[in-house]
Formats: sequence, structure tokens, C-alpha cells
Amino acid sequence: MTIKAFGYAAHSATTPLVPFHFERRDPLADDVAIEILYCGVCHSDLHQARNDWNNSIYPMVPGHEIIGRVVAVGPQVTRFKIGDHAGVGCMVDSCLTCEPCEQGQEQFCNCSPTFTYNALDKNGQPTQGGYSDRIVVKERFVVKIPDGIDLAGAAPLLCAGITTYSPLRHWKVGPGSKVAVIGLGGLGHMAIKLAKALGAQVALFTRSPGKAEDAKRLGADEIIVSTDEAQMAGAAGKFDLIIDTVPSIHDLNPYLPTLAIDGTLVLVGYLGGLEPALGTVPLIMGRRSVAGSLIGGMAETQELFDFCATHGVVSDVEVIAMQDINGAYERMLKSDVKYRFVIDMASLKA
Repeated sequence: MTIKAFGYAAHSATTPLVPFHFERRDPLADDVAIEILYCGVCHSDLHQARNDWNNSIYPMVPGHEIIGRVVAVGPQVTRFKIGDHAGVGCMVDSCLTCEPCEQGQEQFCNCSPTFTYNALDKNGQPTQGGYSDRIVVKERFVVKIPDGIDLAGAAPLLCAGITTYSPLRHWKVGPGSKVAVIGLGGLGHMAIKLAKALGAQVALFTRSPGKAEDAKRLGADEIIVSTDEAQMAGAAGKFDLIIDTVPSIHDLNPYLPTLAIDGTLVLVGYLGGLEPALGTVPLIMGRRSVAGSLIGGMAETQELFDFCATHGVVSDVEVIAMQDINGAYERMLKSDVKYRFVIDMASLKA
């Protein structure tokens, strides 16, 4: 048996998203069926819908920042009951048996995790995401949403939030840490909020001085204009960790000297080759590192939600109707959102 579902899908790289009827699997013994209430709009949704990474499977229902209400559970489910609020992020399955999976790092599954959309499940069927009215997901890949948290604002935590929280935790950021963030967008604003909530001193690197006021509102203690040579020189050797959230190719070399000894610059926003090449002198002379990070495992994602509920951290969002998604994509290309679009799925019923 299957469950009828309705959402919006891309049918090619050059056509807009349109209404789409499709089917979800009937819940298995360890599945949770969720009525979707909100779904965040990630920049990767746009990349996938327009085949920017040359791996798109059509028709495609994007969306991997899903907040909803549990409407059914399989007999083996223990963590959820009907009526609970639940979240689904970037992945819905993995092999569960390899070393990364056994360590709770499902995002690094040796067999590759099954992504929430634009992937094939274990039965060879395309997965479909959260721009829809319902979803069925294995319990292990569902997050329990704490009471009291703003549901729309919580949706981007499932991608933008965990993408920035995971490196902050891995590099042990806490009181006394000095953290800088490159770029103030969906990822960058979450990195600032989370680093501040962890007790760090936080700076923003930006090319736009006009972003200073908003960055301070979000929790930044300092704004450094990256095109100002004097300001960059004044930041030399300062930061234990830099979270680079820029989604396009850019020069990393100006930022390396601002790392402290043993400091690390972590890429979380850009996939692809680096140009120009990295100069090795700042790395060698300060035992500095350039690293990358990918979302987080399911236990860490649950930890993030519990942390955010305790500290009152959610994303700054603009809630839109499903029918406005194509316009939202165009606005995203112009960085015309502060700082994340979230779709109210009640609009599907309009």
C-alpha cells in the first residue's frame, strides 16, 4: 500500500516548480508518518532544482528542513506518539552498520546516506522532500521537537542550524573561544547565534559595512570589513575557529593569517575547487588548518534542538506560501531574505 501525497515539484532544470501529486510508502514497523507544517528553503534546494550539481532526478520535490506533527507510528517506534512535533533534516536513512553510522555520524555513512530528496532509497525509488503535505521516515532519522520552540523558526535548524552547530561542537567552542564567521546569510546568521549561545566571543567578516548593525543584533561582538587591509591586519592571529559559510568560490588566503596558532577555518557553504590556491606559509607558520564539515549525525541534531530550546535560539525567517516558491528562489539569488524562507504548508490547502 502507499499514501497519496501532494506538493510542489521541479520537472526540469529550466521550468518552475508546479503542483505535483505523488505517493509515499505505507509506514513500516519502525516508521513515523508526519503531517508537514513548515519546510525551510535551503540554497541547495535551488541548486538541485536547477541541476547546478549535475545530479538531479526529476520530478523532484525539494525540501529538507521539515517540521511537522506525527500522525501515525509503526509498532516498533518508541520515541514518538501521535500528536508529537517532529523534524526531518537532510537524510532519511543510511546503512546503519558501518563505523560512522555506529558512531552516530550517519552523515558520513560509508555507503552514503539516503538524502531526503533527489536520491534513491533502498528499494531504488526516488526520495521526495518537504515541499509537500506529508512524509514517512524511519524513526532513527526523526528529531523530537522540544515543547515551546517556535516551529517555523525551528525548521532551518535541520540544515542551516546543524551545519554550523556541528563544527562549533567538534572544535569545542565554549566560553573564552574566539570565533569568526564569514558571510551573513542563512548559515552565517545561525553560526553567529549558536557561537554566541555557546559562550564564544564572535566576529563577522563581511565585505558590506552596512551589515554591522544586524550582525550585532544577532550576537556579533565585532565586525571586520574583509576589504579593509587595516582591519584585517588588526585581526592577525586572533581566532580559534572561523566558520566559512560563503556558498560560492572565493579567496580563502586573506583569512588564514587571522587564525590563532592551531586555529582552523572550516568550510560549510561551498562545494568545489578552490581558486586561487591556498598559500601554505600561514598554515605552516601557525600550525593552522583548513577543514570541511557536513551537517551532523542524528544524536547531534537532537542535541542541537534541545540546546536551542534551552537558549531560545531559532532562525530569523520570512514565512511564505507554497505558491510563492518560485519568486522566493529568485529572491534568494539576490540575497533578498533575512535570513531564511520557510514555507507554511497550510497554504497547500488553498
